[in-house]
Amino acid sequence: MTVDWSWIGDHTDDLTTLTFSHLQAALSAVFLGLLISLPLAVVAHRIRPLRGVLLGLSNVLFTIPSIAVFVLLLPVSGLTRTTTVIGLTIYTLVVLLRNTVEGLDSVPTKTKEAAKAMGTRPLRALLTVELPLALPVIMAGVRIATVMSISLVSVATYIGDGGLGQLFTDGFQRNFPTPVIVGVVLTLLLALVADALLVAVQYVLTPWTRRRA
Repeated sequence: MTVDWSWIGDHTDDLTTLTFSHLQAALSAVFLGLLISLPLAVVAHRIRPLRGVLLGLSNVLFTIPSIAVFVLLLPVSGLTRTTTVIGLTIYTLVVLLRNTVEGLDSVPTKTKEAAKAMGTRPLRALLTVELPLALPVIMAGVRIATVMSISLVSVATYIGDGGLGQLFTDGFQRNFPTPVIVGVVLTLLLALVADALLVAVQYVLTPWTRRRA
């Protein structure tokens, strides 16, 4: 299987556009997933009877095939980027919700009791004590969700979106392997770079873990 390097040179602008489109869809889904999962995780952490319900519901949503999710969303949002982002957001929830709950659970009870004894209000304790200490576990979920979203964007090609996934369709339809290879390589590079950047962000946001190490 050979690569037509001249094709790559002739389509640099298209590849750049598709790469940014791919990344935008994936990051939008992760961002929305965080906005939804954070308050749900706090509820699941504080109200134990709801924990199983929320985690179970996210697991059920995760079992739905990605193509089926996009198809089910078509009557609502049509053949648009919105359909792609909503579908991807659904898949991020199972990872982000579970990791956020586990992160909050990992905060030592003595630490929370000390904050309470100092007169810290519950909301302030959550924002300044619990969430920062839970951040390493939450960031692990963000990394997984980001890589997963980057890989799943290509599935949206079936509804006319899909970012770099359009290269797969183009290559298969024309029996021309170069777009397929380029699409795979760029998707892998996006996932690797995004994961490395998130590791750097976690490193900056959690200085106490470096001191402890």
